[in-house]
Amino acid sequence: MIRSTGRIRVTHQGTLPKPDDVRQMVLDKEAGKPYDAAAYNARLVAATREAVQLQLDAGIDSINDGELSKVLFSSYINDRLTGVQTRESLPTDPRRRGVSDRDNQQFAAYFNSRTGFTGQIAPGGSRTVCNGPIAYQGQAALQTDLTNFKAALQGFTVEEAYLPAVAPGTIEHFIQNDYYPNAEAFLFALADAMHDEYKAIVDAGFVLQIDDPDLPDAWQMYPEFSLAEYQKYATLRVDALNHALCGLPEDQVRFHMCWGSYKGPHNYDLPLRDFIDIMYRVNAGSYSIEATNPMHEHEWVVFKDHPLPGGKFLIPGVIGHANDFIEHPELVAERVIKYANLVGRENVVCGTDCGIGSRVGHPAIAWAKFRSMAEGARIATKALWK
Repeated sequence: MIRSTGRIRVTHQGTLPKPDDVRQMVLDKEAGKPYDAAAYNARLVAATREAVQLQLDAGIDSINDGELSKVLFSSYINDRLTGVQTRESLPTDPRRRGVSDRDNQQFAAYFNSRTGFTGQIAPGGSRTVCNGPIAYQGQAALQTDLTNFKAALQGFTVEEAYLPAVAPGTIEHFIQNDYYPNAEAFLFALADAMHDEYKAIVDAGFVLQIDDPDLPDAWQMYPEFSLAEYQKYATLRVDALNHALCGLPEDQVRFHMCWGSYKGPHNYDLPLRDFIDIMYRVNAGSYSIEATNPMHEHEWVVFKDHPLPGGKFLIPGVIGHANDFIEHPELVAERVIKYANLVGRENVVCGTDCGIGSRVGHPAIAWAKFRSMAEGARIATKALWK
């Protein structure tokens, strides 16, 4: 993975704005509607080339395919696993848990008045369940993503290219286990399957980004947990992830976590200090953290008492998705410099809190944020290498 040698490097954490026609094509395919596979792939390659150009023009050093082929960062995996089925909800199904459940206990009136993604899960509807042995069957779909991205990169000079894939613990959030005897067996079955996807991405020459909002957001999902119970829960999920990463070089893996990314109070988010040492157990070369929102921006100081492990580097979010404000480059630089002064300038790469392509009000806002991030990195570079 690239590091900030000589200057602060810039990346982002996932989804990019989709052109309207691509969004509709992906939704139609997900819904099972008939489509022309050749035309679909040709449009995806063209749209991905556009995304590559836009990322480079915005000053981003480590780029991805924008996740243009995915409806969501997590649900794409359902079709790539055997033993997974979507069915109608049953009265005997367990209650759905949401990533704002602790907040909902205090702010129920707020949540009842809101629309959009608030982290709450409506009752009823359909359930995605595991009803048989889990195995990886997504080879063809993954190969299409790899081939399309390689085709889109042709003719460009790119310092680094990466692809995201979802972590076993986060998959567990969205697939109800109706087959395996316990959560541990289910998690490690998911880990065995996901190893195939992770390895294929690395073998194709891309950096692998592990998306794992589960690591901290499960604290909200299980309001009954004590801190010790949560830490035991999180440790098991890191063990499963490391099992899935077995044999892959750490310097080709970056780990991304956030606090669920829902727009709401986040009053009961788990503090970083309460799980940072569990995060450090992930076999990855870098750690990407949500760091700009009002509940977590102050947590840069946590790295004073919990130093970054040797040889690793940090990708703090320096622009966010929680609102449509465009961060001033000087503010971006301030954020970078605070981290650099703690962990070393070569150990900080600019990132985003989460994938912002679908989280801000318009694509123009997303790209303006990226340009501001790159300018902030240039300002920080001048200050840190003067």
